[in-house]
Amino acid sequence: MKSHPFLRRGGLALALTVGLLTACNKDLDRTPFYDLNTDSVYRDPSNYIKVLAKCYAGFNLSGNSGSPDVFAGQGKDEGETSYMRAYWYLQDLVTDEAAVAWNSGPLQELNTTNWTSSNDLINNSYTRIFYEVALCNEFIRETTDDKLSSRGITGTNADDARLDRAEARFLRALAYYHALDLYGNVPFVTEADAPSKALPKQTTRAALFGYIESELKAIEPLLKPAHTSPYGRADQGAAWALLAKLYLNAEVYLGTGQGRYTDCLTYCNKILATPSYALAPEYRLLFLADNNKTAASEIIFPITSDGVASQVYGGTTYLVHAAVGGSMLASGFGVNSGWAGNRARKNLPLLFPTPASGFDTRAMFFTNGQNLEINDLTLFTDGYGVTKWRNRTSTGGNGNDPQLIFVDTDFPLFRLGDVYLMYAEAVLRGGTGGTETKAQDYVNLLRDRAYNNSAGGTDGHVSLAELKAADFILEERGRELYWEAARRTDLVRFGKFTGSTYLWPWKGGVKAGQNVPTYRNLYPLPSTDLVANPTLKQNPGY
Repeated sequence: MKSHPFLRRGGLALALTVGLLTACNKDLDRTPFYDLNTDSVYRDPSNYIKVLAKCYAGFNLSGNSGSPDVFAGQGKDEGETSYMRAYWYLQDLVTDEAAVAWNSGPLQELNTTNWTSSNDLINNSYTRIFYEVALCNEFIRETTDDKLSSRGITGTNADDARLDRAEARFLRALAYYHALDLYGNVPFVTEADAPSKALPKQTTRAALFGYIESELKAIEPLLKPAHTSPYGRADQGAAWALLAKLYLNAEVYLGTGQGRYTDCLTYCNKILATPSYALAPEYRLLFLADNNKTAASEIIFPITSDGVASQVYGGTTYLVHAAVGGSMLASGFGVNSGWAGNRARKNLPLLFPTPASGFDTRAMFFTNGQNLEINDLTLFTDGYGVTKWRNRTSTGGNGNDPQLIFVDTDFPLFRLGDVYLMYAEAVLRGGTGGTETKAQDYVNLLRDRAYNNSAGGTDGHVSLAELKAADFILEERGRELYWEAARRTDLVRFGKFTGSTYLWPWKGGVKAGQNVPTYRNLYPLPSTDLVANPTLKQNPGY
């Protein structure tokens, strides 16, 4: 079986039933309801890692077997409520990178950049984010030094609990970062707010930015050194990567003229100074079923998957199955069937010199029987297939699930290749603490890998002038990070997600693409939460 980060300290952590938290955000600060008494659970130090595992699993799994964590709704797809699937929808499906063929109203609203505050999929991501916050708040609240002391937990057990608590604080900061990026001004509750029936108060985007920044800096010395935690668990490298992302997007979150590019470089440099981080030798290895082994040197923080131990119709199970259709063979992807859903809008393959030519090995497209143009959004063969995500190992085997349904491929949420590109962008945007020459070197390291350059080879190398061209970094991020839940954030930062200066097929609901109003740079707060919590103020435009 694939190694799992929680097969340590107390057995298989997911065996502990953690109970279900109500999904409404009016209950954001309520203690989760456990099958076991909360005090009895936390009195036993061997349970801490098990409860923490639930906090980690919340980024991938939809819930315990047969019991979804958040209400999917009658007739709804529980898989769509899983964190990474819901997040991917809102980061990639709405951009120039992907379109889905399924004729679902909420999905087609995302396809056409034309959603409303009642869109179920926007609600799924929002609810999942705040469910994660509530899980982490509860764990953090129950692992204070005072609580540990009162329960007689001391010595190594107490040290382990404090590390677990720091990791839970990272996971909460990550969830709040997604709320900041997607929704802006959101409800806000921490462990300091005692469980009650009071409605959570809404915070501002700037205040939430400051909170996330302060939390990550506070836990930095409490986490294990970068790249030393068991694979799949957060350490200092994960905190540095999240800080770098936060700072890179500061002008979006705080306003024009409030860039934090020097701070971004500070945390990129910390990662780059960690010698155990290194690019995976081949790009494809990052997206295979054994990427936890063959690409572990590059992956800073993954969302882990195991086709036997952690089964879900979200995460990479969704990404692999949904991309297979037409004349594509499911067996080549290590799964039993294709769902004929996701394929590329033409802007993505056209980022490469010759789509599917092999010149740039990152161009992973299936063209046989597929059209470059999307004339019909609900026809899978309109749009090139994308072959990036697979449930196959580097040696050609399949993932662990003998039925070939659930996949083993981990989702590399933070990785070194992204840090190279963040460094380059921060330098070009005026940050100090880096050089243009080094930025060029880092980008060309990615292109060396992409073009299979041997020592001294320069195929695909870019000059400093090319690097500094207006759209190069955005385009290179598209080539390197497509279908990795980064594109919407990137397009917003470059001023290309809304407006009419950059178009893609069906942007704004017309085949050629059209202007989209700037208020869509943020998603709406779900209408259901506005009803549940009348103190919330909707984002402008909705």
